[in-house]
Amino acid sequence: MTRRMRLVAYLKTGPTANHGGGWRHPASRLDDIFRPERYEDVARLLEDARFDAAFFADAFGLPDIHRGGYDTYLRLGGQISYLDPMTVLPFMMRATRHLGLGATLSTTFFHPYHLARTLASMDILSEGRMAWNVVTSATDFEARNFGGDAIPPRAERYDRGDEVLEACRALWEGWDADAFVMDREAGVFIDPAKVRYADYKGRYVSTRGPLSIPRSPQTGPVLMQAGSSDRGREFATRWAELIFITPAYKEDAAAYAADIRARLATAGRDPTLCPVLPACATVVAETREIAREKADYLNALIDPDLALAANSNTIGVDLTQPLPPDGPVRQGIQGSWDRVAVRAEREGITFVEAAKRPRNLMVGTPNDVADQMEDWFKSGACDGFVLWPTHSPGMFEDFARMVVPVLQKRGLMQTEYREGTLREKLRG
Repeated sequence: MTRRMRLVAYLKTGPTANHGGGWRHPASRLDDIFRPERYEDVARLLEDARFDAAFFADAFGLPDIHRGGYDTYLRLGGQISYLDPMTVLPFMMRATRHLGLGATLSTTFFHPYHLARTLASMDILSEGRMAWNVVTSATDFEARNFGGDAIPPRAERYDRGDEVLEACRALWEGWDADAFVMDREAGVFIDPAKVRYADYKGRYVSTRGPLSIPRSPQTGPVLMQAGSSDRGREFATRWAELIFITPAYKEDAAAYAADIRARLATAGRDPTLCPVLPACATVVAETREIAREKADYLNALIDPDLALAANSNTIGVDLTQPLPPDGPVRQGIQGSWDRVAVRAEREGITFVEAAKRPRNLMVGTPNDVADQMEDWFKSGACDGFVLWPTHSPGMFEDFARMVVPVLQKRGLMQTEYREGTLREKLRG
């Protein structure tokens, strides 16, 4: 079977993703943030370009780590979810037939019964196209919105995450696929013998079940995960079916991919069934000179204080204050710290200077960008990419129009979807 590059779009319910200046770009749509058509249109665009899936990144509150408040994020247009992604996904489902659709939901803040019920319902309505970006969350501001004083320690969050997924699986498997009889003449609607209690009891969560929601086409969504710490990688090894990472350089992606593939093999899992996708963004144009000018213009739109605030949020440390010597102590994402630290060392600058800089972009002609992606892919550094927009929908439009045909012509990317659920498509 020919190995194909997997492409997943990183979305936000707002005009800003990882590029803090994107919303200021003249081609960035600002008038339709709260309109269903925005999300339907991007779903159609991605499906026409044969992306495997799209998912919404999310955090559960307004970031207020930087300078002790949320002023920078609001005033400068930081990455915020202005709508609950679960409310816009149904519109995207109706507009597409094949595109996988995912949401970010936290095992730390949500009970497994609620998660299992909601995700099973969405998987049924989408005919088996749901994905769940499983996060344990990482910041105190999120914890306080759910009644806590602070985010629990990383190990505890992952231990709870294991239990939440065990409980969800027990709930999803509580209905047999053929439980519905619907025999009008016999007067039997459902065979009760084919529905079971979950009776799950753990240290952190418990649930009796059964769900009132029947078994979905995938018996649960495709599980995405992005853990970079050792405990996060252990969690991914057990549960993930798709992993996305945020490396600073190709070498870092290759090292992560090699490590996680070895872990999967040791655990008795087939590494080829768990693609590793680094996050990236592209700037593409007719010539290299035009592409470089476009990238420089985009990066000039970023306020350095917002770039610093964005990293304060993900790292869990106010970068206007003295740094902890060994990275995030309690809150924050290890992978975000590592990405900035590697860049600082590589470029010979301070950590804070690196945190103020825009993320690296793949810049060039359609062939140039395809060359870079092909190099990462064929060298084994990744199995595809999570593509985040510098500005929306313009970057996705450029990529779909100019880069996708090159990747398809080279046989690197699918030209048609296979039938089946998202899980079946990803394994095909």
